[in-house]
Amino acid sequence: MEWDVLKLDIADGVAHLRLTDGQRGNPIDARMARELREASAELRDNATVRSVLWTAEGPAFSYGGEVKGLLRELDSLPHLIRALLTDLNEAVLNMQLMDAPIVVALHGVCAGGMAAMVAGADFILASPRARMVAAYPGIGLSCDAGASVSYARRMGLSRARRFLLMNEALDADAALAAGLIDEVVQEDGVQARAHGLAGKLASGPTRAFGAIRRLLLGAADHPLATQLALEAEALANIAGSIDAREGLTAFSEKRKPVFRGC
Repeated sequence: MEWDVLKLDIADGVAHLRLTDGQRGNPIDARMARELREASAELRDNATVRSVLWTAEGPAFSYGGEVKGLLRELDSLPHLIRALLTDLNEAVLNMQLMDAPIVVALHGVCAGGMAAMVAGADFILASPRARMVAAYPGIGLSCDAGASVSYARRMGLSRARRFLLMNEALDADAALAAGLIDEVVQEDGVQARAHGLAGKLASGPTRAFGAIRRLLLGAADHPLATQLALEAEALANIAGSIDAREGLTAFSEKRKPVFRGC
């Protein structure tokens, strides 16, 4: 499938998702939301995808929502927002619930809804000039794209509250200190570092990764007994996988396992 504002290439288990509307700052508009939904469904359903590398073209990763488009539709804004978020929310769910871990190579400004989606990734590697921007209160809006969840999980509720309510813009070092990103990499090395990490994850036990990702999603919401039961059920299911058999056998034979993602 081909899209207008993003591109998806899959090779050696790594799916490279690239935002390609760099001249416009990769804004979230109806087209971007729809294409993210479609691409995320491909990532979710394609059994060859074992990790995702997420990058963006242009000087900014994304400026978030397209304000000019919102201004043109002020009288019908609630309807427009609901329609756009139907697609965007499905994209968020697809990316959070799939097996493949997500690695982001972050550069420049990343704001609003795109920053919220990026915050839901498993690993965020950032260049020194990267900036994460809350953005919403600056234009009189509340948050979307899972911001209330992804920021709270990464930074803790109190720090996420401050980030959003104070409309903060955090540079790479401040975002690292807050837990909003995972690593700051030299400007000319962030893409290579992210690609290497995505490749390493793509050689891992993909189904086990997926179970871990989904268990962590509910870790703060379930009572201990419920979470223990969910862990037990997930582990029992994964124990029957080809990769589990390979991992245990390789351990007993004192060799490196060769996982197939199944």
